[in-house]
Amino acid sequence: MSDDLDDRPIERPDSSAFRRLPPVHAVLGRPELAEAIEAKGRETVLGVVRAVLDEARAAIARGVDPTAVDDDDAVIRSVCERLEQDRPTLRPVINATGVLLHTGLGRAPLAREAVEAVARVAVGYSNLEFDLDQGTRGRRSIGVAALLRRLTGAEAAAVVNNNAGATMLALRALAKGREVIVSRGQLVEIGGSYRLPEVFESSGARLHEVGTTNKTRLGDYERAIGPETAALLRVHPSNYRIVGFTESVGIAELAKLGRSRGILTIDDIGSGALGPGRPPGIVGEPTVAEAIEAGADLVLCSGDKLLGGPQCGLLIGRAEVVRRIEADPMMRALRVDKMTLAALEATLRLAMDPDRAARSIPLWRFLSVPVERLGDRAGRLADRLRGSMGLAATSEGAFAYLGGGSAPDEAIASACVRIEPPLPGRWATAAEASRALRLGTPGVVCRVQHGALWFDLRAVFEEDDEVIVQAIDALVRG
Repeated sequence: MSDDLDDRPIERPDSSAFRRLPPVHAVLGRPELAEAIEAKGRETVLGVVRAVLDEARAAIARGVDPTAVDDDDAVIRSVCERLEQDRPTLRPVINATGVLLHTGLGRAPLAREAVEAVARVAVGYSNLEFDLDQGTRGRRSIGVAALLRRLTGAEAAAVVNNNAGATMLALRALAKGREVIVSRGQLVEIGGSYRLPEVFESSGARLHEVGTTNKTRLGDYERAIGPETAALLRVHPSNYRIVGFTESVGIAELAKLGRSRGILTIDDIGSGALGPGRPPGIVGEPTVAEAIEAGADLVLCSGDKLLGGPQCGLLIGRAEVVRRIEADPMMRALRVDKMTLAALEATLRLAMDPDRAARSIPLWRFLSVPVERLGDRAGRLADRLRGSMGLAATSEGAFAYLGGGSAPDEAIASACVRIEPPLPGRWATAAEASRALRLGTPGVVCRVQHGALWFDLRAVFEEDDEVIVQAIDALVRG
């Protein structure tokens, strides 16, 4: 190495730059941070202030121009920006995608009555497993079980954390180490790479496939029954359909065969429709009440799909079968908490009166809104966006879908607001504008289709129309 380089003087950072940085207590005392301290806590804000000042000192030490944070006002701006970014990971969004049971957006929103029920039991103690009349320990799901019996005509019911858990638990309790016969065409994979054969493996039951992908007959099940057979299983294909040259066996035929051979019949309907008209406007989906009436020993379904309640899995059927499941040690690992039970009970009470439920359960209300009313809302929104913001906005007819693995090929007439880019400012493409809307407060999630923004109103609460306008206005104003 050259001696000339070794003899160069070492550049020291300007000490005055360090002195210009405000002390921590001075920053914390600024009125601009009072609201953040109240909302997030003093320690959280203190940590952000220290981090900003530490980064400024490190920049000065490296010889970087520290003018971005060289006084109180600059530090406050940087701290406020950090605090704005420090938002909860899970936060509300407006679903303008046209998919009502959007798994990525939390599936079914809860009814106001369900939210209030959760709040009542969450803020204090409750009689979760305590019989207030007898003063002894009680069963945590007794209330929802009674409601499910009334709604479906079943003898008994139990609740676990989701329908995948219900399926695994039922197979484990009823068929561990034995065979369960299922049609090859019903071995489905649904969202998140969840595959039915893997559930069989986890439960300890052995899978016995019958039939072909497109055709399974009653005789296929009959020939497969043997001494190791514990149950016949029908699985609702949920998010796909096989059409054309097809044949399948109904639950009534399957249940009759099971009874004649002394084996159980399990119907995994997935979607959670309780019965005809619950929810309104849905046809062709299997329901719990119909499966019970047809003779199924056990019906499995979700609580956060067509029922419109919280995430959970329902096991509904004959009392002896449900008792066997509840006696399995895995039941405790999959049980739900007091908040889920409170929301589920409130939702089921609403479902007792279909007319009231259609007004109160959000999913049922979305399904009940006439498309003409949606069209009127879309027209008013488009007029405002054109008039006040100068956007290329139009009202368009569209189709929404249930989603969540329910009725995948059943389109629901809807209405959209369509905005053609570019938007004023830096939003040259629909993808850029869509991302900015998603990151807002609250986030607005819409479709990007044919290079335009599409806001489908089928799953948007009417009171949120104004929120969408405000979000677009904030986007336009930058």
